[in-house]
Amino acid sequence: MRTPLILLATAAFAASTAHAERADREKEIAVVADHSAGDEVSKTLTFEGNVVVTQGTMRITASRVTIKEDPQKYKFLVATGSPVTFREKRENSSEWIEGNAQRAEYDEKNDKLHLYDKAHVKSGGNEVNGDYINYDMKKETTEVAGAPPGAKVQAPSRVKVIIVPPKRDADKKGAPANPPVDLKPDAGKQ
Repeated sequence: MRTPLILLATAAFAASTAHAERADREKEIAVVADHSAGDEVSKTLTFEGNVVVTQGTMRITASRVTIKEDPQKYKFLVATGSPVTFREKRENSSEWIEGNAQRAEYDEKNDKLHLYDKAHVKSGGNEVNGDYINYDMKKETTEVAGAPPGAKVQAPSRVKVIIVPPKRDADKKGAPANPPVDLKPDAGKQ
């Protein structure tokens, strides 16, 4: 099911999301964990135990975070936990994007975020749940499924989406004062 919902700017995992605080991208990233190990040959850095990643308003918690860098300096991040949680303030809004999943993967080169197993994202009153959420930031598309692609499951769970209608004030002519909410994510507007 393709679901282009504005609330699915779930890429709070990557500070470069379209709907998250843009100023966050310019701030330093701080990682706190019980243990860290790096491998210069494989260009891999691993954090384990009560991992907390912050950058501006963005905050991620996980049991383990692995960051691998390719030869072009693009990063691929994998966070696992019980669950992985994230929270980030939306651009030009007092609302927050919040979510969790058992595993989160971010591919910086392709600008894609994948949330696996009991994935849940909330923004304002809007929510989406599924066992797999894929957000493609370049194409501005979201896919929510009861199971990840290619997964062999006997009975995949179902997708659940809750959309809160906007409050509308009728003007003198009877037309709504507030335009309807555009459900398509738009990287350039907020």
